[in-house]
Amino acid sequence: MNDQAIILFAHGARDPDWAGPFEKIKQQLQAARPRTQVALAFQDFMSPTLDEAVAQLAALGAKRAVLVPLFMAQGGHLKQDLPRLVAKIRGQHPQLELQLMPAIGDSPEILQAISDWVLRGLAI
Repeated sequence: MNDQAIILFAHGARDPDWAGPFEKIKQQLQAARPRTQVALAFQDFMSPTLDEAVAQLAALGAKRAVLVPLFMAQGGHLKQDLPRLVAKIRGQHPQLELQLMPAIGDSPEILQAISDWVLRGLAI
């Protein structure tokens, strides 16, 4: 393992099956970067929380982590909750460089991929 990590951050749900697509993304990233630690954390209802995931990665030696919010839009969790969580985490783990990426819904590539997928469905 190297000292870099990826943290996928999703909302969470009461139904454990909801996390399936996010687990798949985690597995694909881990396969693509086998020496990088990849974690999945949740805002609500599921474990681990973001605090727990970061603490575990830091304990495993992570020095730099990229935090990827798997949210489609900028709602209250990203505008209010996440900045507070990130500030708290940075205070608890000052040795960890935490890079926050934009929400996936802010990515033109993701939005284009969704549009392309819908258009392919219309061609059936």
